[in-house]
This record gives sequence, C-alpha cells and structure tokens, in this order.
Amino acid sequence: MYFKEKGKANTEKCVELAIKEARNRHIKHIVVATNSGYTGKLFQEATDLNIVCVTHAYGSKKPGENVMLQETVEELKSLGIKVLTTTHVLSGAERGISKKFGGVSPVEIMAHTLRMFGQGTKVCVEVSVMALDTGLIPYGEEIIAVGGSAEGADTAVVISPAHANNILDTKINEIICKPKNF
Repeated sequence: MYFKEKGKANTEKCVELAIKEARNRHIKHIVVATNSGYTGKLFQEATDLNIVCVTHAYGSKKPGENVMLQETVEELKSLGIKVLTTTHVLSGAERGISKKFGGVSPVEIMAHTLRMFGQGTKVCVEVSVMALDTGLIPYGEEIIAVGGSAEGADTAVVISPAHANNILDTKINEIICKPKNF
C-alpha cells in the first residue's frame, strides 16, 4: 500500500497492516520505532507477537535525558512490549564526528541512500539492526519493522536484518506500506 502523504495520519493503518502481515506469514517479531510511545501502544493487542519498541538514544534531544517518559516505558513493559533505548546504528558516533569536524561517514551515506526510499524505510532498517544487535529478536529470521517519517508510523517492511558489523547483508524483502515520495 502506498500512502498519499507521510506522517502520523497513517499510523493506525500501518500498524494494522504490519500485524496482519505478521500473522499471515507466521512472522513472530515486529520491531517498531517509537519515541513518545504512541505507536508502540497500538501494538498492545498483538500479544501473540514479540513486539520490540526502539526509542531515541539518551541525549538525542537533551544531554542525559530520554525523550520517552519513564512511565511510558513502564506502561509498554506492563503490556508485554519490550523497550530498547540505545545508540542509533545509522548515526551514533559518526554523526558526532561529522558535526564537530565536517565531512561525512560511510554510515551517514548509507542512511541518506536509504532515505531515497523514504525516511521510514531508513528507520525500519536501523531499528531492526539495533534490536538484533541487542538480542531482542533472533538472528536469521524474517521480521517486520515499522518506522515513520516524523511522528507516528507510515512505513512497514518485511526484513531480514543483519548485525551492524555485517549491516550490508540486511535484506529488505518486501514493502508492506510506505508513503509515496514526492
């Protein structure tokens, strides 16, 4: 499905499509980007699936702070949803060096290349690799990743993530939904 616009207006449909596709294909794991917890909470009825929510790293907006409130983290966990907060695999230290000294790193080029398919596609790759690297999803299995262009979710893909040390072995197998690029 291709959405006419990007953004939060597509979130509920994107989540519905991701869950439906997971169940139809017998995929057991969904990794979802969420900062406020809004998108993550929409997966609360999918108790038959391993839902992993990936948030921004501490310090991404303000040093020492997380954008997701601790009570939201606890609420998601009480719903059986895992929450991962860690360094973003497609920015992290490389972005810090580029900001300080200029230039661009190969990882940043990879991120910008993925954005050619849309911001949500880049996010899907990033969060699935992050979840794999922390052991919250199994290696060697297809999963579904859900991401967005800003707020909410507008992109879902079937993906076989690889660990960060072999990130170019990651395969985007199918696009479930995404906004058209204009």
